[in-house]
Amino acid sequence: MSDKRRDERRPHGELLADVLAVLWQAGRPMTAQQVNAALGKGLARTTMATILTRLYEKGTLRRTPAGRGFAYEPVEDAAGLVAGRMRRELESEPRRDLVLKRFVSSLSEDDEETLRRLLLEAGDESGRRTR
Repeated sequence: MSDKRRDERRPHGELLADVLAVLWQAGRPMTAQQVNAALGKGLARTTMATILTRLYEKGTLRRTPAGRGFAYEPVEDAAGLVAGRMRRELESEPRRDLVLKRFVSSLSEDDEETLRRLLLEAGDESGRRTR
């Protein structure tokens, strides 16, 4: 591959983020062709189909039959996707308490206050469910 061609390639994560952004914005299932058109990057049909299939296989998208192919939609919104990644990272670490301590100590005051409020709300909801 020439240096010029390599420079034109976008990071893989950026392309995945763009595809998810198109699907979140659409708010409805889309085919590979529709996602490709919305991106406006002129990717090969097979490239887009591969990206969507991989996201489906990872559990990020769900798909439904549409004509001779599939239409795809996100399983979760952006916040849910990030929360899932955070949970998986935490679950993979044997010293969860240390990870949480370091995470909390790195938060801004505003984020720390938001986390406190959310934990209180979650506790209140949990108490109501057990009554």
